[in-house]
Amino acid sequence: MTATPDILCIGSVLWDVIGRSEAAMRQGSDMPGRISRLPGGVALNIGMALARFGLHPALLTAVGRDAEGDELIAACALRGLTTDLVYRSEDLPTDRYMAVEGSNGLIAAIADAHSLEAAGDKILLPLTDGSLPRPYRGAVALDGNLTLDLLAGIAASPLLAEADLRIAPASPGKALRLSPFMQSGRGTLYVNLEEAGLLCQSGFETSRAAAEGLLARGVRRAIVTDGGNPVSVGGPEGVITQAPPPVHVARVTGAGDTFMAAHIAAELRGAQAEVALTEALRAAALYVSGETKI
Repeated sequence: MTATPDILCIGSVLWDVIGRSEAAMRQGSDMPGRISRLPGGVALNIGMALARFGLHPALLTAVGRDAEGDELIAACALRGLTTDLVYRSEDLPTDRYMAVEGSNGLIAAIADAHSLEAAGDKILLPLTDGSLPRPYRGAVALDGNLTLDLLAGIAASPLLAEADLRIAPASPGKALRLSPFMQSGRGTLYVNLEEAGLLCQSGFETSRAAAEGLLARGVRRAIVTDGGNPVSVGGPEGVITQAPPPVHVARVTGAGDTFMAAHIAAELRGAQAEVALTEALRAAALYVSGETKI
């Protein structure tokens, strides 16, 4: 690489296989709809959104040296992401994610990120081999598909001690993997209401209460979403809350990643907290309504 990227996106890069129906669905439903395969994964979704907002992200992840991996790397490059730093495994297959969505939201999903987990700290080699500045002082978007041990290592690593860490849990089932960042008081957490409750071992009725709870548990800064309900940003300066614009839900998968990317992009441009939150909510609303191309 000849230039330092605007932001590193560390985590899952895989193929999303999404089945969508215009009808409301429940467990056991069998409905007509559309099935698509698109580049996805939390780190990639955030990276693609950041590229749409004018930034130049680089991926740190694991992708197999198989046909699906070659196709995925090419798709990432076409979408404006730097793939030079990606760890290409000879023996691990490219990861996949499968979800079913109805008009009433996500019905079920399975994330197969076993190759990313198996690769471990090999994906971080560019931070030590001279490919990136050492220590790295730029922005980093990090997702919870990494193992707890690797996330704990990142939270304590001197290589990223001066980085602007932005962390998302990937799913409620992986929320507790973010606990090292609570304990170290590092980074900005992007979580939903359920994930905040899991991290705090408590139930919250509102995003504001959840943000306050996370701050009380040692989190340096937290952004808490709650579907179509108000979103809160909490930090040393206090807590602010805004309601997202109402929209018709055309898709769900990737909405949280779009919100996070829009918020990061706004803050990297120097937007104040209220403005950055407004821009992020607007971008997420456009995405959920289907107006944003992917």
